[in-house]
Amino acid sequence: MMHVSVPKRRGRPLPNIIVVFAVTTLVFFAILAIFAPWIAPHPPNAQSLMMRLRPPGTEGYWLGTDQLGRDVLSRIIHGARISLAIGVVVMVLTAMLGVVIGLISGYFGGWVDTVIMRIVDIWLAFPFLVLAIALVAVLGQGPDKIVIALVLSGWPGFARPVRGEVLQLREREYTLSARALGVSPFGVMFKHLLPNVMPTVLVLSAVDLGYNILALASLSFLGLGIGAETATWGGMLASGRNYVATAWWLAALPGIAIFLVVISSNLIGDWLRDRYDPRSPFRQARNQSLAEARAAKAAQSAQAPTQPNA
Repeated sequence: MMHVSVPKRRGRPLPNIIVVFAVTTLVFFAILAIFAPWIAPHPPNAQSLMMRLRPPGTEGYWLGTDQLGRDVLSRIIHGARISLAIGVVVMVLTAMLGVVIGLISGYFGGWVDTVIMRIVDIWLAFPFLVLAIALVAVLGQGPDKIVIALVLSGWPGFARPVRGEVLQLREREYTLSARALGVSPFGVMFKHLLPNVMPTVLVLSAVDLGYNILALASLSFLGLGIGAETATWGGMLASGRNYVATAWWLAALPGIAIFLVVISSNLIGDWLRDRYDPRSPFRQARNQSLAEARAAKAAQSAQAPTQPNA
């Protein structure tokens, strides 16, 4: 009798090594941001012209000093606090605003959907960074102004995908049943529709974190971000661009920090998309392997000899 081997069911597969690296990188920078005053070896704005432009590896200055003798490592650590704090706050506020607008637009439809989507189209006609620069120029500098500018620039990126999913979910049986039972529109949106669009919101939020940090660095590089007295990665890039030939570490090291955080957030977003998007190759391959395992198990059960009754 032919023996059909059934693959053993194992636990949840281990995360990809790249995803582990991305999560570890974000956790590492988050720890630096939280404990910056205790981890940084020097105050971020402490100047010493006698120690200016010292290369990495100098005693007491592991990553060197800048043109004013300030410790580059300390400024990168404190810059992580500003970048991650603003990035997370903007991500949360942008997701909240965009999701609410997307739920309202997709659920009510009709003229409400038409008006909101035309506003979204107008907003998306302007590049994200150009719109953020214009808003910062109008609102002024400061962390609160940066947050408002980035939230107002980025909410359509959440509203349109959420609205597209709600258009499909509002015709499902559980949504129609809730409406038939007299559940209010906002009850249906936040109790029945919102939980089902959360996977998409998580993916968009992970990617949006990287966009926000990159946008903050770009604004600081252009002189439109937080004041020069605050250590920011974009500000360090701007001040170090004139010393690329003689002091490469001034621009390279904060640039590497920006690159690591942004690429890590994007990798986590891609991984979340593969885990939750049913159309992704990862999910299709996983579903196919599960179907093959079930078919093999059914074949083995059908071919197993029946034991005679005692």
